Amino acid sequence: RVLFRSIPCFIKQVLDAAWALSLSDEETRIALMEALEAARNADWNLPAPLTGRDMHGITARQQGTPDPWAAHKRLHTQTALDLLPRLQRMVDASPDPFAAAVQFAVAGNAIDLGVTSAHDPDVDRAFAAALQRPLNPDGLEDLRRSVEEARAVLFLADNAGEIVFDIPLLERIGPSKLTVVVRGRPILNDATMDDAEQSGLTRRFTVIDNGSDIPGTWLPDCSPSFRAAFSAADLIISKGQGNFETLSEVQAPVIFVFLVKCAVVARITGEPVGTAIVKRAATP
Repeated sequence: RVLFRSIPCFIKQVLDAAWALSLSDEETRIALMEALEAARNADWNLPAPLTGRDMHGITARQQGTPDPWAAHKRLHTQTALDLLPRLQRMVDASPDPFAAAVQFAVAGNAIDLGVTSAHDPDVDRAFAAALQRPLNPDGLEDLRRSVEEARAVLFLADNAGEIVFDIPLLERIGPSKLTVVVRGRPILNDATMDDAEQSGLTRRFTVIDNGSDIPGTWLPDCSPSFRAAFSAADLIISKGQGNFETLSEVQAPVIFVFLVKCAVVARITGEPVGTAIVKRAATP
């Protein structure tokens, strides 16, 4: 485990969240003290997202709401929906629409919807860059083949807004054999059922929640119904770093699809920050 390397990042995230949520200086001081105490008491043998839940619950308590990021998520989702038609056209026009859909799914959380709009030229550049971002060919072909062969696919979603950019890939997997999974309760900007409804996913696909508010998929904390779906799936597509950190040692038919966004995960994967990962979980 490498939790100790993630602690400085968590502390910074708490301070950044306090700023973004306009906490007072006193509220920020209390949040910081609670974060330091949570770090001191953390179980260093567990994946980092479990401590992440404790850390980010601090700002939620300071705000007095279970979902302090709700307004941000609604904004991000609407911006992504405004962008979706343009993204769909780019995917359809690509020589390899499946690969393009994977590239946009990976790139989704690299586009900062909090500081942009659907008409910002930086978004066009971000989309163009996403299509140029190399995917490891073996991983991409493994994913393509696995999707074609699978009868029951579980897609573990990541963030609100980002899930809109997953839609071209979800459509190519096929609604008839696909179940999309969101968080059971709010945590950070992770997608919940409310976000899936606003994004239109619930009208297109079967969507369930995992019963947990950990920013990842930690099976001991998930609901029995989700664990049953996890066990029944013959392909699990896992989006985002948090899901990678919590599932990388689980023996299951998981293919991870995410962008390396921090030095800790770069060290685990052996790939530099900014690398697009399409990688099957290790087997014994």
